[in-house]
Amino acid sequence: MIQTGEKELKGIIPGSWHILVKFWPQIRQRKLLIGSSLFALLLETALGLLEPWPLKFIFDGVLLSRTDIYPDILGFARGLSPMWLLSLLAVSIVAIAALRSITAYLSTYGMALAAIQVLSEVRSNLYSHIQRLSLSFHQRFKSGDLIARVTYDIERLRLVTIKTALPFLANVVTIVGMVVVMFWLNWELALISIGIFPLFAITTTNIVGKIRKETNKHRTSEGAIADTTSETIGAIRVVQALSLHDMLEENFLIQNTKSLQEGVRSLKLATFLEGLVKVLMALVLALVVWRSSLLVLQKTLTPGDVLIFVNYLKTAFDPMRQISKQIGQIAKAIASGERAIDILDYEPHVRDLPGATKAHPFYGSVSFEKVSFSYDPSRQILHEVNFDVEPGQQIALVGPSGSGKSTLASLLLRLYDPTVGGILIDGRDIRSYKLDSLRQQISVVMQDSVLFAVSIRENITYGRLGATDAEVEHAARLANAHDFIMDLPQGYDTIVGERGGTLSGGQRQRIAIARAAIRHSPIVILDEPTTGLDGASEHAVNEALNRLTRGSTTFLISHNLRAVEGCDRILYIEKGEILERGTHPELMAQAGRYAHLYRLQNDTNEIEGVKHVLEA
Repeated sequence: MIQTGEKELKGIIPGSWHILVKFWPQIRQRKLLIGSSLFALLLETALGLLEPWPLKFIFDGVLLSRTDIYPDILGFARGLSPMWLLSLLAVSIVAIAALRSITAYLSTYGMALAAIQVLSEVRSNLYSHIQRLSLSFHQRFKSGDLIARVTYDIERLRLVTIKTALPFLANVVTIVGMVVVMFWLNWELALISIGIFPLFAITTTNIVGKIRKETNKHRTSEGAIADTTSETIGAIRVVQALSLHDMLEENFLIQNTKSLQEGVRSLKLATFLEGLVKVLMALVLALVVWRSSLLVLQKTLTPGDVLIFVNYLKTAFDPMRQISKQIGQIAKAIASGERAIDILDYEPHVRDLPGATKAHPFYGSVSFEKVSFSYDPSRQILHEVNFDVEPGQQIALVGPSGSGKSTLASLLLRLYDPTVGGILIDGRDIRSYKLDSLRQQISVVMQDSVLFAVSIRENITYGRLGATDAEVEHAARLANAHDFIMDLPQGYDTIVGERGGTLSGGQRQRIAIARAAIRHSPIVILDEPTTGLDGASEHAVNEALNRLTRGSTTFLISHNLRAVEGCDRILYIEKGEILERGTHPELMAQAGRYAHLYRLQNDTNEIEGVKHVLEA
């Protein structure tokens, strides 16, 4: 456990330096505020060291009438009457306490304000950076972990900076100051006083390590209890249907008992530590009082000096006990800061290349030139894909699931870059365009179109920020969405639920189409836009899609081959290669894979239709 504490202490310095270097641009903007706060902290510490001295002077100078105990700076006190001197020293007690409170307020408030400003900017930068990281990054990292880094880790860093790091610094400065003053007063008593510190540090570090271990176990058990409770409540219908009550209650009882035992062990250790600290404090106080009393009798020390030592010792033990706890908390906060830095240091694979320029208004011609792509070297998704699309043409991408159809669309949007080959729009490689100017000219309607938990009007304007209300309504009418929007309680100002959960599937798709339509994009990607919709919704969506794609270069990804019959060209893709290409009649005449799949779908649809009629 001692080694664990030493490891945490050793890790604090390089970890803190790493965070300071990374966040220095934000810190530098607040250097005056931070410097003033640190100066106020030093003043507060100095005033804390000064607090017992008026009592020493009252004890020695007033009660014992000694005038030789005043330093030169207080030489004027020798000429004062005892009553005036007592009054002056009593006022000084209040003045020191008041000044210390003011400096404590200034240091705490100033550092807290600086920490909030710095870490709020860091959090904004982290959020912005995560949004711009490549899709491959987001597929590797869990969304919950990224959310924790933006919220919990930054918040813990902020809280520890304010509530732990600043007090830790104050405690260190206080202890060093006390040791210096004690050696100045009497080196022998100072050695006795600090001689107990190593024993105190070893003992408390050992016990604090055990407490931390038990606390971590307890938190893990509490997390397991929360998971079990959440899972049970979320699946309550299954629990009741299968009569799983007794079994789940038994599991819960085992987890609850384990959590209770770990909590009790942690409490026992904390109580024992508190008692041990009191005993150690009493031991060193007894030794100091015993030796200092002998020195007073020998006239080498004044009673007021003894008062200083006793006060410092009683004051020093609390910072010593806190430091061991604060080291662990600071170490955890540094770990949180480094988790945020790990993300900030991550370079997006897809980004604006040097020399990239803003894309001109596209005409809509697209070329894939020997495009190969793989997420990892062991598995190739696309292999030397070649095809050309003229402006305004409709191209269908069909084939089995996992054949690479959606990957082609992702490459066109530069969500990924090809491993080999290139994609051209209007004769230029899309990597020569700035990302935002490329994506702003491509509209996308997906199978599961995501809406945000804002108003319908805002969801549509996300397609083109700054669009007017008239443009929003025009886009909604084009998408066959205006009528059902007006039937909602607040019309266009109706707030939709998370991911559009308060709307039906067909309504969500039509809002997504309106969002795509408001861009007036020369290139449109439709990725299974009608899958899962009922007949009426599919008809309304198809009408909207026909209006959306009129005059635009369109890529339609679909498993429903009837939906692609009218496309200018159909590309049949399997295992990352284009195996067949042509119009619907041409592919049917080839009697290849496309024709076989088309007939199979028709036969299945006919059987389902007959079955539906018979059941009706």
